[in-house]
Amino acid sequence: MTASPGGSRRPEAEVAGFTASPQFARALQQILVDLVELHLQGKQAHWNVVGHNFRDLHLQLDEIVDEAREFADTIAERMRALEAWPDGRSDTVAASTTLPAFPEGARSVSAVVDLVTARLRATVDTVRTHHDQVDSEDPSTADLLHGIIDSLEKYAWMVSAENRSA
Repeated sequence: MTASPGGSRRPEAEVAGFTASPQFARALQQILVDLVELHLQGKQAHWNVVGHNFRDLHLQLDEIVDEAREFADTIAERMRALEAWPDGRSDTVAASTTLPAFPEGARSVSAVVDLVTARLRATVDTVRTHHDQVDSEDPSTADLLHGIIDSLEKYAWMVSAENRSA
C-alpha cells in the first residue's frame, strides 16, 4: 500500500507511472502503422520478386519483414506500457499509413530494390518526424526509435546497393 497525498492508502498497483500524452500516443500509433505496413509490403515483395539475384533478395526481404514485425510489436507493447492503445487492425493500417501502395503482380529484382528502398526510407522518415516530440516527452521511448532508425537505414543502404555500381 502507498499513501496518497490526502493520507489514504492505495494499493501499489494503482500508483500511476508515466503515461503517454495524446500527441505522444498518436506519434507512436503512426510509427506502428507504418511498421506494420512495411512488414506487409515486404512480404508482398518477397512473394512476387523475379529475376537475377532473386534468391538473395528474397531472403533479405524475409529479414526485413521479421525486423519490421518485431519493431511493430516493440512499439505496440511500449504504447501499452504507457497506457496508450495500439491499433494494428488492417483497416486502420490501410487508412492511415504514409507508405505508398505496393504494386501488385510480379516485379523484377531491380524494381523491388527501388520499391523496398523507398518504403524503408519512408518508414524512417515517419520515425524521424516524430522523434523529437517523443524524445522531449520520454527519452526511453526515443532510445527505441534510435534502434529502429539505425536498423532500417542500414537495410535501405544494403538493399539499394543491389542497383548501384562503383
